[in-house]
Amino acid sequence: MPRTESRSSYQQFNDDDYYDDEGNGQSQDSFDEAEEDLVPVESGGNVTRGDNMNINSPPMRFSKTCVKNVFTVLLIFIYLLLTAVAIFLAYQTISDFLNKLSQPVMSVNYKEVDSFSPPGIALFPDNAELLSCKHHYHHYIPPLVDPGTPHERDCEFTEVTYFEPFSAQKKKRAVVVRGPSDVKNKELIFMQFSQNETHEDFSAISYMLFAKFSDLIESANKSDFMRDCERNYSMWTFSGGFRTWVKMSLVKTSGRNNEAIEFRQESGVVKFNDKRQESEQTDQLFFVVFEWRDPYMQEIRLIVTANPWSSVGILCVVFMALFKAANFAKLTVKWIIKMRKRHLKHKARELNPIS
Repeated sequence: MPRTESRSSYQQFNDDDYYDDEGNGQSQDSFDEAEEDLVPVESGGNVTRGDNMNINSPPMRFSKTCVKNVFTVLLIFIYLLLTAVAIFLAYQTISDFLNKLSQPVMSVNYKEVDSFSPPGIALFPDNAELLSCKHHYHHYIPPLVDPGTPHERDCEFTEVTYFEPFSAQKKKRAVVVRGPSDVKNKELIFMQFSQNETHEDFSAISYMLFAKFSDLIESANKSDFMRDCERNYSMWTFSGGFRTWVKMSLVKTSGRNNEAIEFRQESGVVKFNDKRQESEQTDQLFFVVFEWRDPYMQEIRLIVTANPWSSVGILCVVFMALFKAANFAKLTVKWIIKMRKRHLKHKARELNPIS
């Protein structure tokens, strides 16, 4: 009779463990509980002493649960750290892309040419007189003959009178000379000016360079053209009593929407040894030489190094990592809730004695 009661109690315990609180069959998550809670029965129907002691002693199960919880917390911390890194990477990628988009880099190329378009050399002599203007080649300038007296001119030039762009009341006179073009044969232009008297403290003649002499000739209004050039180009000077040798170089800058041409120059100054009579030395003489420095034209292009496709690819990887992290967090929360329910069920079984 006692054996029958024991077998009935064991069967009733298994039935309660197989059905959950809602009366449904046992879920896949509770199979481990059932395997751990099953108590083996001897051939005679009695419960063994060792297994009965195992039921009453749950330290092993508690230690496994504790290890699982610690491992879960550690894994959540790692995924949170990776999520923070992914967010920082996305922010850094977007910041770098916007920074490169707003700050393009310069690409410099040198293009070799046989000749340049003849530039315009605008000189502002005031009351000085142009005595001579000649073309020479291969860095050779013949000795001066009767300096201070007019000589033959073989240069193409024109005079333009206009009002200053920054002061509409001051009138200026410009002598615009067609510059050298044959850089292969080292073409140069040698000019000589004479100034009888001046009210200035220093003797100097200003000049300006612009891209093409033909632009001035083809312009419908030369005064407006010279006014725009003076507004956009730089001015230089050369002094009296010296020979100033100007070596020009052309720089073309291509921006996002427009192109700009800029002249750069190197100049060397040599003192003029005046051998004229003292009575003739009252006139101040100016000498200037213009030539191209080398046969290379410098081209500067503004390049945007920001690649939208690489940035989009990085952001896709980052957002995929964030999605995976969110999915893992969701599964982890479900697993923690499930473990909590299992723990409460085990605790409730321990509190209910087996009859």
